[in-house]
Amino acid sequence: MTLQLTRTEENAAEIDALTQALASYGGGRVGLAPLLADLPQRMHRSFAPGRAVSRALAWEPADDLDPLWWPQGVTNSYRTQVTREMLMVSWYSKAGEGARISVIDLATQRYRHVLLVTPTASGGVKPVRAHAGGIVWQGPFLHVAATARGVLTFRLDDLMLDPSEKHGYRYLLPVRYSYRADALEGVEGLRYSFLSVDRSEREPALVVGEYGSTKQTQRLAHFGLDSVSGVLAAGPDGVTRPLRIDESGQAQMQGASVVEGRYFVTVSHGPWGLGSVLSGLPGSFRRHRWATPMGPEDLCYHPPSGSLWSVSEHPGRRWVFAMERSYFSV
Repeated sequence: MTLQLTRTEENAAEIDALTQALASYGGGRVGLAPLLADLPQRMHRSFAPGRAVSRALAWEPADDLDPLWWPQGVTNSYRTQVTREMLMVSWYSKAGEGARISVIDLATQRYRHVLLVTPTASGGVKPVRAHAGGIVWQGPFLHVAATARGVLTFRLDDLMLDPSEKHGYRYLLPVRYSYRADALEGVEGLRYSFLSVDRSEREPALVVGEYGSTKQTQRLAHFGLDSVSGVLAAGPDGVTRPLRIDESGQAQMQGASVVEGRYFVTVSHGPWGLGSVLSGLPGSFRRHRWATPMGPEDLCYHPPSGSLWSVSEHPGRRWVFAMERSYFSV
């Protein structure tokens, strides 16, 4: 294979320094549990356009209409340390303020934003510069797509409480390490545009897809993912290489999920046109028109409910919505 991911050193010392700095404000490393009991914002059930939509939640008006923060990625709590059904949604800032995630409890429909940060040796933080077009919650880790850079990995036990909120957020999540993307032998590097988990085989796989125009590559790649630790599987040399690469994707793919060997792919048709879902295998997709709201993004699958979850990005037309997988078999 000519594409690979190389894991960087952990930011252990920097995360410890941030913990100590926040302790002076009565904060520090708290993990996920306190956050789950501290979700002040509320979503509400809503109608969302799209033939395949079976359930939709709308953000509070300030988030729905925000022109600077745009939702992108989505993942769920299946096969994690959390027993109740949760979602995480990633956002990126068009004003250069970095990236964040929203932690959503589907039972209570409450949520909170958490800022993603890069810790520094001095105990400070810098914004995470990533489009965050796709995310995967596997075990104790959150993997975030970082386009040409590869994948950023966060450990949820590192979640920090910052009572001062001097960065605008009560909770911060620092990068633990990265998987640096490389391409060998002159092959164009993979764009890590969106992510999901394929559980079709005994061991799960990280599915990576490329957003691209008709003049760009539109690849879908599988990487091994350890079902116990939640980290990417590496070879004896410490490098993670694709298990396989499908070259025949689709232009303007926004998200992809693989269930029992079958792909489901979201495609946007701009800020006003309803989105499509493609199903089948690369090279022989069936298009389901008008399936989603305007601007569908990343996609994840929740096996117990048989639901495919996605998010839409445009201000005033933002939903977190579910689609039944069975809809696409007709």
